[in-house]
Amino acid sequence: MGSLRPAAAGPLCSVLVQADEALDGGELGRTAHVAEVPGERLLGSLLDRAHWTPPALVAPLITQEIADIGGREVAIFLQDYEQLNLMPLPGEGLEADGPEPIDGSFAGRAFSGDVLVERPEPDGVRLFLPLLDGSDRVGVLAYTLAAVDDADRRLALRLAGLVADIIVTKGLYTDHFFLIRRRRPMALAAEMQWQLLPPLTMDTPSVACAGILEPAYEVGGDSFDYALNGQTLHVAIIDAMGHALNAAVMATVSVSAYRHARRAGVGLADLYAAMDSAVAQQFGEDTFVTAQMAQLDCRSGRLSWVNAGHHPPLLLRRRRVLGSLTSETTLPVGFGGAAPQISEVQLEPNDRVLLFTDGVIEERMPDGERFGEHRLVDLVGRVSLEELNVQETVRRLSHALMRERGGATSDDASLFLLEWRRTDST
Repeated sequence: MGSLRPAAAGPLCSVLVQADEALDGGELGRTAHVAEVPGERLLGSLLDRAHWTPPALVAPLITQEIADIGGREVAIFLQDYEQLNLMPLPGEGLEADGPEPIDGSFAGRAFSGDVLVERPEPDGVRLFLPLLDGSDRVGVLAYTLAAVDDADRRLALRLAGLVADIIVTKGLYTDHFFLIRRRRPMALAAEMQWQLLPPLTMDTPSVACAGILEPAYEVGGDSFDYALNGQTLHVAIIDAMGHALNAAVMATVSVSAYRHARRAGVGLADLYAAMDSAVAQQFGEDTFVTAQMAQLDCRSGRLSWVNAGHHPPLLLRRRRVLGSLTSETTLPVGFGGAAPQISEVQLEPNDRVLLFTDGVIEERMPDGERFGEHRLVDLVGRVSLEELNVQETVRRLSHALMRERGGATSDDASLFLLEWRRTDST
């Protein structure tokens, strides 16, 4: 089997020829003669060729494949770090006038709602498709077709899923996609923190969670981490003392110690002890990290947590703030405290728990008054009435907080929201 399309000039042609030759000589080549429907052919060709395509040629590869099904005016957008705008990916064959705001645009509707959005055009229909890496938002794919039916929609959604996977995978080998997402220079401390984070969103039938860091380009000591191991969701949110690089280094050690202990299969008490020991040994007795570590049994909805110097989380039930999850407070990590106090609560299906760092409520308003927990509770209640998924709730809440405080952020202000759901298997 030769090349699947006529040769074209340029570096992409060379890459595609190599890919076709590799497919001809391997197992894939020997099975490629099986009849394929057009959608399968598109997805299969894109997947096969993407393995060999360098990051810089991903854009023309995608546009070429979409053109084969009649798509035109292809655009790919990636979310910026502040989650305010969708930034156009440059590349041969891609067309975009500039950034698209997440709030108030067709592309933004697809992104924030995780849904296909259609816009009628004089000569066809323009599709806007969310790019999702699992449940983590990557951006939006847009292209125009002369006409659209249900088969086109199904193919478009599958195509968007594959494009998202390609961008995420190729992003491991280049700085290109990271730089597209930046609207201004990023501080070294923030660079460290963003590299430390897990995916910002996870969504499963039994549990969902999402987090956000602010200020996106200067964050220093705040971080969060999570892992779904079997039927247990492990969560930690931390705030290392100080600012900038010193705080980022301490946060990195803290999260790494947390992951190391968590992967050893220990409980909350030993997780706390491992973090406490790592911070004390590395930075001395005059430094500390406030933290909350939690474990959610996704079968029963039983939540256990240790509060090491943080403000208590908020419990949301039926889209309203029910109250704070108060508990015995344990000394911050690094002080060499005694065995931590472990608290428990039974969640109801669809309950949400919001964890946050002190910068969220201790920021000063323009008039000098402290923002305070009461304003946070009011704002959470208002945003929750919109009945959004966890990732969109966190995004809108973070931006609403920024507006309420007049754009001021003198300290890191991070949010982490989890939701437990009862399913037939839990």
